[in-house]
Amino acid sequence: MRRPFAALGLAVLVGTGAAQAAQCGNTSAGFEAWKREFAEEARGRASAASLAALANTSYSTATISADRGQRSFKLSLDQFMAKRGAPAIVSRGRALKRSNAALFDAIERRYGVPAGPLLAIWGMETGFGAVRGNVNTLSAVATLAYDCRRSAFFTDQLYAALTLVDRGVLTGNTRGAAHGEVGHTQFLPKSILNYGTGGSLDDSTNALNATANFLKAHGWRAGAGYQPGEPNFVAIQGWNAASVYQRAIAIIGQRIDGE
Repeated sequence: MRRPFAALGLAVLVGTGAAQAAQCGNTSAGFEAWKREFAEEARGRASAASLAALANTSYSTATISADRGQRSFKLSLDQFMAKRGAPAIVSRGRALKRSNAALFDAIERRYGVPAGPLLAIWGMETGFGAVRGNVNTLSAVATLAYDCRRSAFFTDQLYAALTLVDRGVLTGNTRGAAHGEVGHTQFLPKSILNYGTGGSLDDSTNALNATANFLKAHGWRAGAGYQPGEPNFVAIQGWNAASVYQRAIAIIGQRIDGE
């Protein structure tokens, strides 16, 4: 999931003094040294088992390539909708809404979020679960924590990922999208900790419940509109920082809900 969360600085307290932050870099050359430095900083905050999993990660060139190549967010709304296959998402979303009516009714009763925006997110993120990524998750998050462009943000995500390793939610073999997102609706590690409702997000029901929980936590109000300027659009903005993506979710969701 490509969404903003509160960032954490690299410097952390270790023992009785402040450790110097591990040095970020923009090539693979310093990655192994950075892992060792990070592990020293993290002792006492992350377990030995999770740090062992981190030690086995590798620099992900696929992640860096994806991070540098997010050109679709610069398209116009019409271009973006066409590139993402909005008509197909609407059509499939409507069918899934009908065939899973009981599930979506239960989610709306619990979280106040209707089917449309959930199906729009599901369709936009993974084509309704068809494409969830094949990049090693810990390697992706560690690479971005090391990379200087957004080091603080992904250091926060890396600590969350190490916690999830200890809980058995992630392993060294977990695979997902290039930025470390996993599951049907592509949650980053910190979002799993904060908004996961139990169970694997590779199960669509769990993922949809977690997504509704995320939106509710970001200000969703039952019965209110979710187009730009309406009360619930702020929750959609919480899902993804790109304005073209936000508007696409709102439009696709409305088309699904308005059948």
